[in-house]
Amino acid sequence: MNDAHLHMVVNHFPIIGTIFGLGILITGLLLNHKAIKNVAYSLFIVAAVFAFFSMNTGEGAEEIVEDMPSVGKKIIHEHEEIAEKLALVLYLLGAVSIAGMYLNFKNHSKAKLVSFVAITIAVIGIFLAQQVGTSGGEIRHTEIRANAITGKEQNAMTTETGEEDED
Repeated sequence: MNDAHLHMVVNHFPIIGTIFGLGILITGLLLNHKAIKNVAYSLFIVAAVFAFFSMNTGEGAEEIVEDMPSVGKKIIHEHEEIAEKLALVLYLLGAVSIAGMYLNFKNHSKAKLVSFVAITIAVIGIFLAQQVGTSGGEIRHTEIRANAITGKEQNAMTTETGEEDED
């Protein structure tokens, strides 16, 4: 397994874990159930750990794919910049989650406030996660890029230039 493969294995959990964690935390608040909130906090902590692994495998993945045809260094750089922001947000969310679990355990009056702080950070994280996921997908999936050319457009361009379609 090379670094690019390892990066693809670990980079999905920070996104998915944050999405699930947000839903579970909201449910825990609505039901006023500490155990459910702690499950969400646990997911946020694991998402932060996987963000760390994802950031550490990203450089190796970049070295493998940066010189491949149709992979531009600009796309990789944009992905890396957004991923760094997401990682910082998820590290903060993990720290807030540790505090939330501790305050829940101690039945502290600030536990609910920490839950709302975690929700706010998680929403920011999901916004960044969407951008990271899309920019990461664009590295190898040229069909999802904003400037992607459809098959019909390619055929029209081929017809206009007088080249024969081999189909």
